[in-house]
Amino acid sequence: MSAGTHHANASQLTANLWIGGDFEVTDPDLAALQVAELVAAGLSDVVDLRLEWDDEDWFARRWPALEYRWLGVDDAGQRMPGQWFDEGVGLILSRIEAGGVVLAHCHMGINRGPSMGFAVLLAQGWDAIEALDVIREARPIAYVGYAEDALNWWLRKQGASRADRAVARRRIAQWRRDNHLDVNAVIRRIRRKETAAKPAA
Repeated sequence: MSAGTHHANASQLTANLWIGGDFEVTDPDLAALQVAELVAAGLSDVVDLRLEWDDEDWFARRWPALEYRWLGVDDAGQRMPGQWFDEGVGLILSRIEAGGVVLAHCHMGINRGPSMGFAVLLAQGWDAIEALDVIREARPIAYVGYAEDALNWWLRKQGASRADRAVARRRIAQWRRDNHLDVNAVIRRIRRKETAAKPAA
């Protein structure tokens, strides 16, 4: 759960773009509250970026009016391929341009969802640092672990020179120094909450 929502693990970046973490589909009552809250905020589309789970059947049964798309990838610190950003950003922008409100989410909402959100903001013309600032302000737990890959993807599409790409990478490196986040501590804190929330066997 984040600022602006009572039940959903989601954070709003713009009028048409949210980022976040899982829906609690193993708790149908809570999941219904989470989705209803976002639908009330205008949500029309869910783009699921988790390799480890796929909620397509659940959404088809419970919320058929929502468009659900699975673009699952691992979150293991690997390089994110440009094709993933091409597909995700293309899909999200097409839905936004059609008047949709899109949630890009992963498991915890730390890396994959925020990184895809960052790529969308870049494609919408945002400055990289301004985009990172908006993401961190909206979602303080967002590390945006694949921001460098997203920026490299976008600059290559724009035909940026190698020198310009190097400058852009240095700007992100400076942003990370200026906005340090102990991502391992964040993950441990979330996992403790998840464990505490599980019913005793």
